[in-house]
Amino acid sequence: MRISRRRVGAIFRKELREYRRNGNIVYAMMIFPLIFLVQPIIQIFTVPASAATAIHREHSLVYMLAIPALVPATLAAYSIVGERLQGSLEPLLTTPVKREELVLGKALSAFVPSVIVAYLVFGLYIAILEIFAVRPLVHAIVQTPDLIAQLVFTPLLAAWSIWVGIAISARSKDPRTAAQLATLAILPTIAVTSLIAFNVIPVKPFVVLAFAVGLLLLDRIGWRVATSLFDREQLITSTR
Repeated sequence: MRISRRRVGAIFRKELREYRRNGNIVYAMMIFPLIFLVQPIIQIFTVPASAATAIHREHSLVYMLAIPALVPATLAAYSIVGERLQGSLEPLLTTPVKREELVLGKALSAFVPSVIVAYLVFGLYIAILEIFAVRPLVHAIVQTPDLIAQLVFTPLLAAWSIWVGIAISARSKDPRTAAQLATLAILPTIAVTSLIAFNVIPVKPFVVLAFAVGLLLLDRIGWRVATSLFDREQLITSTR
């Protein structure tokens, strides 16, 4: 199967233009990351230096992985149902673009801004931490394995969240319902990252490896499921 980069790029650019015109999507991309910044910033200003030893046993930075899990789900949930709502789904489906190209273009349009936002918010938190926190707290929170985890798992979580969102969007007729269902579907993933962050699930090499392998498998399965649900005939029929 040959995928045209030009057609994928065209879908990608079209979706980005749609995001800019839709204020609700922009607000969601801004609000959700800020919500997840509240708890870490409170920790910076309220936790005394004497608590640094206890915090070092946790993995506070992993908590920020909730952002790449949540934000893409909101974007991807709008990808198909939004077209249906605007009446542009049927014209789009009658174009010669392959369904794999359509799905990939829509997935990339959610993936790229979500990963950028996740890294920017993470960088903002580290900057605030370096500027305002006492040094023992900085050394306790900023651990090299957690930085690597943020770098590696952000795209993996974002991809999984996007496939979930697209799959739900393909079977929804209302954008709000799609967004709510996508958020609910991704909550177990957020719960796992939060449990790891607060050391409820111990961070050991085999746990990290299992989590990475599991996400890679889920991403592969998600791609296949999302593509299979993008059935032109069924989607066109459902718009009438």
